[in-house]
Amino acid sequence: MNEKSNRFLETESLGVLMRKYAVPCVISLLVAALYNIVDQIFIANASYLGSYGNAANTVVFPLTVVALAIAVMIGDGCCAFVSISLGADRKDDAHKSIGSAVLLCVIAGIILTAVYLIFQEQILTMFGGRVNEETFHHAREYFFWITVGVPFYMFGQAMNPIIRSDGSPKFAMASTLAGAAVNIILDPIFIFVFKWGMMGAAVATILGQILTAVLAIWYLCHMKAIRLGRSSFGLHGRLVKRYIPLGICSFLSQISLVAAMAAIQNMTLKYGALDPIFGQEEYAQIPMAVLGIVMKFFQIVISISVGMAAGCIPIVGYNVGAGRNDRAKGLFTRLLLSEAAVGAVALLIVEVFPKQLIGIFGAANESVYYTDFAVRCFRIYLCMMVLATVNKATFIYLQSLGKALTSTALSMVREVVFGVGFALLLPLFFGLNGVLYSMPVSDVLTFILSAAVIRYTYKTLK
Repeated sequence: MNEKSNRFLETESLGVLMRKYAVPCVISLLVAALYNIVDQIFIANASYLGSYGNAANTVVFPLTVVALAIAVMIGDGCCAFVSISLGADRKDDAHKSIGSAVLLCVIAGIILTAVYLIFQEQILTMFGGRVNEETFHHAREYFFWITVGVPFYMFGQAMNPIIRSDGSPKFAMASTLAGAAVNIILDPIFIFVFKWGMMGAAVATILGQILTAVLAIWYLCHMKAIRLGRSSFGLHGRLVKRYIPLGICSFLSQISLVAAMAAIQNMTLKYGALDPIFGQEEYAQIPMAVLGIVMKFFQIVISISVGMAAGCIPIVGYNVGAGRNDRAKGLFTRLLLSEAAVGAVALLIVEVFPKQLIGIFGAANESVYYTDFAVRCFRIYLCMMVLATVNKATFIYLQSLGKALTSTALSMVREVVFGVGFALLLPLFFGLNGVLYSMPVSDVLTFILSAAVIRYTYKTLK
């Protein structure tokens, strides 16, 4: 866009701008988060799967995040580079970078699928899949079919930001929403009617991902600002070297979560086996299953948090560029207050209604130990969600100010240094409860760092 068409970012009410930009972003991220949690809800309520299937879903989930990390690195990096190229009227670079991103994503998807299939058992073991034989059986089945869909998943996720860069955020949102709708419709049919078990849940997910990928292909053939031709589709190493670094921050933020989840799940496996209740074979899968459910609820909250903050990026960038630091500062205040409010509502839900939440995930079919551990897990693991949402908003706001290095460093400290470190350390002193304490302790310590960054940011915006 030219300066005149963007002028409203400097003059429009901050509240109106936040709603206009944040809502579509929040919806897109929530829809993406629904894929896995919908599977988990239907799996949990199938009496022949129950907590064993839920635990298997938890084991496989981090491996889908690895695929997502690679996809967003390609997609977000290309999106940023395309926007820059169009602004500088370098349309040749724009269409060739998209063509190379398409090829790169397809190649990466095929390679990752091959790696997953070859090292299936070792990978599942690495993420706590051997909690017991029943869980491992379900994990292998679910993992195999999810792996088959990895290329489609990666392609849809990588093309989503590229479609937004072409000026079609609503189409990008609709394509993701359509895939999620297919998953929601087919899950109960495949699991409860056809009795396909974990395969049914995975196939429903794959078909949704295929639809999203097909819609992305259709859009690539009908782009508005860019026309793709035969010359577009090559690896174009010169361009790849320029846009991949722009997506590194997105990659690191996702892959650091995988490291934290691996540590948490392995500690859950190790110290659950030492627990007098969960050390018994018939209950061994419960901590893994419950922790997965709690993490999925947290993912929904964080999707809202990230969507609100990411929606502010173009508003902040324009106003800082226009010398309107007062508006950038005002937007930061509104964002922090909004994020704290989201965290507070989520905290109220998990502290007051934990039994109702776990009831959605098949508690009626499980032992009393399932519900009791879930209540404890919700109330301890998520007790600092207000700080967690504020921390996430601070990381993303720093990106909008062009401070990607500081943002990435804070994110890595939270997920790797604190997230992994305390997940490994605290169980030594508190057993299985130590795994639960690792989350709030990490959020409190991260907030101390974030508070210093927030204070400094306010000073620089004066």
